[in-house]
Amino acid sequence: MFYIISVIFLGIGYYNKPWILIVFTEIVVVCRCLFIPDSGSLSIVNTIFIHSLTYLLITFISAGLMKYVQIVKEGQLELTKALANALDSRDPYTAHHSENVAKYSLEIAKKMKLTKDSCSIIHIGGLLHDIGKIGIPEHILNKPGKLTDEEFDIIKTHPTIGYDIIKHVTNFKQKGILDIVLYHHERYDGKGYPKGLKGEEIPLFARIVAVADTFDAMYSQRVYRDHLDQEFILNEIHKNKGTQFDPQIVDIFLSLFDGTRGP
Repeated sequence: MFYIISVIFLGIGYYNKPWILIVFTEIVVVCRCLFIPDSGSLSIVNTIFIHSLTYLLITFISAGLMKYVQIVKEGQLELTKALANALDSRDPYTAHHSENVAKYSLEIAKKMKLTKDSCSIIHIGGLLHDIGKIGIPEHILNKPGKLTDEEFDIIKTHPTIGYDIIKHVTNFKQKGILDIVLYHHERYDGKGYPKGLKGEEIPLFARIVAVADTFDAMYSQRVYRDHLDQEFILNEIHKNKGTQFDPQIVDIFLSLFDGTRGP
């Protein structure tokens, strides 16, 4: 069983490197024959040949399954990017906003040394965080002047709209992507929306995206103003540390800019 499990994990780890699969599978076969010799009448050559066929079959089956999983993941990511691009195309002033938020969020997650799976979730959540704005009327979304209270209340419904759009995707619910979409406008002091969550009641992934979202929203040119100076934005984010944003995440985000002009 040990040797069988070894070649299964070999197929999973090196699914896209067939020569490595063949070489290391043969090494496993040799070790198997040396340390657990068969008591049958077959010669050592025949034994190695039979085990080679068996183990290579197991290796390439596991590699094929892993390759299929990767294809599904890549397809999901491409679909997510297409949805984000469809949203961003509604407003030329916010083009690539979702991609930028995903990029900054991912950099924060990597700096926090989160797992590879968590980084992937945060990246997808960043791409989809504003998907609910598809349900916001365009005359409000692209209004050049100040929003009325009623219009702002409509804007504030976009996290819930986004949640309702993708809540039936089981994979998004299990991995926390829905939390990012629903809670990325919550504030650390409890004055955000839609639920008014406070502190660590707000899911970690949503707290990360909140910082990235604010930075890109201020750094991007909008229909009602030009983009703001980077140093000004970073100071504003620092000022809101512990009120609007998680203090730890703010420190990590600001550290991305140390000695550079960008994250």
